[in-house]
Amino acid sequence: MAGRVVDLDRLTAAGVRDGALRDHSVTVLGLARSGIALARFFADAGAQVRIYDGRSAVELAPAIESLGGRAVELRLGPEVEPASTWAGADLIATSPSINPDFPTAEPRLRAALQVVVRAHLADPTGSPALVSETDLVLRLCPCPTIGVTGTKGKTTTSSLIAALLADDPAHPVVLGGNIGIPLVERLTELSAEHRVVIELSELQMPTLSRGTTVAVYTNVTADHLDRHGSLEAYRKVKRRLAELVDPDGALVLNADDPVVAGYAGDATVPVVTYRRGRPAPGGMGVEDGWIVADGLKRLAVAGGGAVEVGPGGRILPTAELAIAGGHNVSNALAAVAAALLFGVAVDAIRRAAAAFVGVEHRLEQVAIVDGVRFVNDSQGTQPDAVIAALRAFPRPLVLIAGGRDKGVDMADLGPVAAERADAAVLIGESGPMLAEMFRANGMVRVELAGSLEDAVDRADEIARRLLSENRPGSGPGRSPATVLLSPAAASFDMFVDYAARGRAFKAAVAALAERRPAAEPTR
Repeated sequence: MAGRVVDLDRLTAAGVRDGALRDHSVTVLGLARSGIALARFFADAGAQVRIYDGRSAVELAPAIESLGGRAVELRLGPEVEPASTWAGADLIATSPSINPDFPTAEPRLRAALQVVVRAHLADPTGSPALVSETDLVLRLCPCPTIGVTGTKGKTTTSSLIAALLADDPAHPVVLGGNIGIPLVERLTELSAEHRVVIELSELQMPTLSRGTTVAVYTNVTADHLDRHGSLEAYRKVKRRLAELVDPDGALVLNADDPVVAGYAGDATVPVVTYRRGRPAPGGMGVEDGWIVADGLKRLAVAGGGAVEVGPGGRILPTAELAIAGGHNVSNALAAVAAALLFGVAVDAIRRAAAAFVGVEHRLEQVAIVDGVRFVNDSQGTQPDAVIAALRAFPRPLVLIAGGRDKGVDMADLGPVAAERADAAVLIGESGPMLAEMFRANGMVRVELAGSLEDAVDRADEIARRLLSENRPGSGPGRSPATVLLSPAAASFDMFVDYAARGRAFKAAVAALAERRPAAEPTR
């Protein structure tokens, strides 16, 4: 069938299983996480797969190995002309970071893709379509989907939604997107009874032609302005999921965030708002220390009708949440709303929410060592995320921050850091800038460290000194001091990504614990 363009609008998961892609020529752009998954998916579906990446085979050796020996053609390296790799192709599939509209994409590749897009618009049957991994999943997914997006809180909220939905054995849950393996590799196993939770970043949003059954928004502040050029453009991209939500679905919106709350005005589907106060009619909120619902209705796919809740709309006390911080109350409200829409019982929600302890690199308690609690918030790369983390713990508190500056406004962080943290140990390229800002806002104890390991040791020393100064005595009754890694910066000056930074932090804490016997395990 090579030479016949794939009609994405007619393609189905069942069709793929029955051989609809067999012998079609498919070019996959990018050999990172999503590209690897796409290549495996198309090869397993019987397509003739060609892979392009501007990096060399030596650089991509682990990725090539992960293809598992599948018969694919590799077109790798800076000398390869991108457009030549999709000559004669029936479909072009991309990783989310490869986008003809992003200025951060390779200029040569970006220009070539713009030609492809124009050609397909002019002649859909004669030129191959361009499809992203995420859009392909949403086109082919046979079951209800819950898309979660926002500047911060996506992963915690997505993971908690999956945990709450998982209580219902009749509807298996798959969590993916930016979490775990790319969902394209799970497509062939999905049935109409599944529920799929998808964490979506601003990378995926411009590539979408389909929405999710439910769209959940945590917040929209400022991030990735290098890709989008302005705050207005970033907000427009984020709004895309709300615009595409399924007509039989719902929008779950954070009423405490003015940008997200504004999405309700143009909504064409039912809207469930949530806030850390009295709920609006049809929404979620907090009253007298309880998460409560006011007049929510289940989705049609879950049978419709009013949601059954406890007296006064009660669902669970906020004190039962195992995830720390007021911002996580907001995340829990969003997750509970999604679970109620899909008909999960209140007692099951309460049980699962109390058991959920969070996710790695997001306010993750690593250990308590000799009276000092170490918290890994390596994904705290934005000032608003760091502010939320600082407010999640009492003093004494020592902040470890710094890395590669993301070009966002840090003005709000300085006063809060000086108010909430007793000291800061700073690393990376932005360390000196942060030091100057913290001192200007009145923080007295500010140090620079040459490595994350050094920063952990220095922060531990300061934290133990603070315990001695502020609260003499020891023993189980004494509240710990906290050393918080929440960088307010990207990781790329010192680490390959935020996860590598978080793992390095945990390794440094483990090394410290080995030198001190009074260590308590992670909860």
